[in-house]
Amino acid sequence: MEVDKVSKPSKWFSNKSLRLSFPRRLSKSRSTSSSPTSPISRGESTTKRPNRDDELKEIFRHFDEDGDGKISVLELINYFASIGEYMSYEEAQAAINELDRDGDNLLDFQDFQRLMQGEEDEDLKGAFEMFELEKEGCLTPKGLQKMLNRLGESTSYDDCVAMIQVFDMDRNGVLDYREFYRMMTK
Repeated sequence: MEVDKVSKPSKWFSNKSLRLSFPRRLSKSRSTSSSPTSPISRGESTTKRPNRDDELKEIFRHFDEDGDGKISVLELINYFASIGEYMSYEEAQAAINELDRDGDNLLDFQDFQRLMQGEEDEDLKGAFEMFELEKEGCLTPKGLQKMLNRLGESTSYDDCVAMIQVFDMDRNGVLDYREFYRMMTK
């Protein structure tokens, strides 16, 4: 239905811009499987990674062709055309109308941040649901091991226990969504 298509700005943003940064987080999280005592598995970083705002600013710059700090309808259309996606003027305007908080018919960085945070939350919820295999509402070491093995990561049960322990705030041996979210966004 055309109305549905126009009223969902997330259709245009979800798999196109987040993919620039989100998979790195997942692969960094998975890298802990090889060494549970590595700095990464203890929640430390061995190199300075850009923070989320820096990553979002870089993505925002891809949309903001003229560098004025705002994304216009035409910039939105041009961005999607550059990645091989057709977006009509009406669809671009509807996306901006839904996201624009100050009513200037442009997306500023704050509008873009809110959109991306919402998209990241939805992506993480979907990822968490994929992992929920053993215990309802929780990611268990066995569930983590099964999912990582399906993704081609040969990971021992003990390594999965160690990975979960790093972010298990309530020390119950499993990750609830809040703990999983912290692990994936740290």
